[in-house]
Amino acid sequence: MTTNHLLEIGNLGQSIWMDNLSRDLIESGELKTLMVEKGIRGITSNPAIFEKAIKGNAIYDAEIEKGIKAGKSVMEIYESLVFEDIRNACDIFKPVYEQTGGLDGYVSIEVPPTIAKDTESTVKEALRYYEAIGRENVMIKIPGTPEGLPAVERVIAHGINVNVTLLFSVKSYVETAWAYIKGLEARLNQGKDISKLASVASFFLSRIDSNIDDAIDDQLHGVTDLNRKAKLEEVKGKVAIANAKIAYQEYKKIIQSDRWKTLSAKGANTQRLLWASTSTKNPSYSDVMYVDELIGPNTVNTLPPNTIDACADHCDVENRVETDVDQAYHLIESLKDPDINIDLDQVMDDLLSEGIDKFVKPFTSLMGSLEEKVKQLSTVG
Repeated sequence: MTTNHLLEIGNLGQSIWMDNLSRDLIESGELKTLMVEKGIRGITSNPAIFEKAIKGNAIYDAEIEKGIKAGKSVMEIYESLVFEDIRNACDIFKPVYEQTGGLDGYVSIEVPPTIAKDTESTVKEALRYYEAIGRENVMIKIPGTPEGLPAVERVIAHGINVNVTLLFSVKSYVETAWAYIKGLEARLNQGKDISKLASVASFFLSRIDSNIDDAIDDQLHGVTDLNRKAKLEEVKGKVAIANAKIAYQEYKKIIQSDRWKTLSAKGANTQRLLWASTSTKNPSYSDVMYVDELIGPNTVNTLPPNTIDACADHCDVENRVETDVDQAYHLIESLKDPDINIDLDQVMDDLLSEGIDKFVKPFTSLMGSLEEKVKQLSTVG
């Protein structure tokens, strides 16, 4: 029998979640199989995933028709489809949630990406989503924008699980961790239990390397200085992992802080770093490099289906999140070298804006195609 490396990763304290959700996956029984046989311990979704699941898929038609007959708006129909999938996925993962004492077994759903820069609307929608879905193992995804973080704090204070998404820079991650802590402190001050709350900080990887590799390729054109060429090539494909390893060091510092220890004594769960955007975009890199290099305790890695299969087959499982940390700091520092000249802060800001856009576009497109479907099915009816 072949070894399933995903299960070995679990033994080293990292949970593997899947970055994909559709009704086909739920109804075919495949999701349950992935949980039972492959050791998948949670699910993340986003507007792009739902667009792919719903667009052009007849499996949702009956429910859309029901919504039309009930006089629902396009947004209400969208929510009824998505909330139903989330509820069913939560029910499938409930045994994992119970077995792990609320560490795993979560299903994440994002508030509409169109409100990423609106704190009040984000809080309102997060509370409404949580209420409407009605499952204790749902996690509401809130983007880690400057406007999203105060929302994270308030939603945590309300006792709702939060997945903070679209984190690129170490600074954003640190701010996210403190937003979680402040939310827990506020809840504790209200005399409420904080032991049932969970949160993850979704730290993105492959998009960083894609962006920086493109910038390096642009610079490499026409470079004749061999020393400069070597420096530029040395950085390719390495920034995301170095950045993530530094974020993990910050996580360790935070859980050593007095403020965290006070909360921990009251039963608080640590906010785990979750590695996101983990499918390798460059075919010349290992297809599991964002898994192999970042295995470590108290972390989550969320993988798309093809990376799950690749990892089950050939991940090289070892606790590496704390190896080569000095090199990671050195590599990030080297970006400031005039020969390399990459402004990492600017790259992170650009990626955050792009990231919101990458969710707004499919969300808008999905709304458009639902509207079309509503028209089409209304006519047929």
